[in-house]
Amino acid sequence: MNKKIIITALIALVAMTFASCGSDEPQWADPEAHEKTEQLRAQYTPFIVGTWHIERIGDKQRVFEQLTFNADGTLSGLRKWQARQVVTIDGQNQYTDWKNLSQPNGHFTGTWSLIWERNEKGEGENRLNLYGEYDETDIVTYLPYSTSALFDYADANTLRFAGLWQDGDGWTTYARGEAEPSF
Repeated sequence: MNKKIIITALIALVAMTFASCGSDEPQWADPEAHEKTEQLRAQYTPFIVGTWHIERIGDKQRVFEQLTFNADGTLSGLRKWQARQVVTIDGQNQYTDWKNLSQPNGHFTGTWSLIWERNEKGEGENRLNLYGEYDETDIVTYLPYSTSALFDYADANTLRFAGLWQDGDGWTTYARGEAEPSF
């Protein structure tokens, strides 16, 4: 008889467990983060989708980067990054020829996403995550194209996030549209 009671109790427990899982709604670990991520994506994805570029040229370094964000979360891009040095020849300072850096250069494809997440202090921040792999024919090193950058904003003409080539205000600003490097 004890065996029947235990089996009946187990069947009842299993039935209650399945009955309580009747909702098809996902249960988010951080509902606030999920809600804010959805709001962030709704606000900025229509602006981000498209092609953006940046070019920075200095005395010793020059870079061109073009990013194409697709609505399905895929990413493609091109990075051209070169540097040169100052050398002294016959007492005169001269620049060497431009050379590709050993950093990744070339075409890459991957994914992108906007998220809201809590930092180590528990404060919320908007982030733009980019990840790509360089085409085998273009690869200089085996490092992927990857960043999780603070995201500022996007509008019809401007995309701003904390990238490698920051302006004086601490943000990297990309312009909308396709372009070719000037070098």
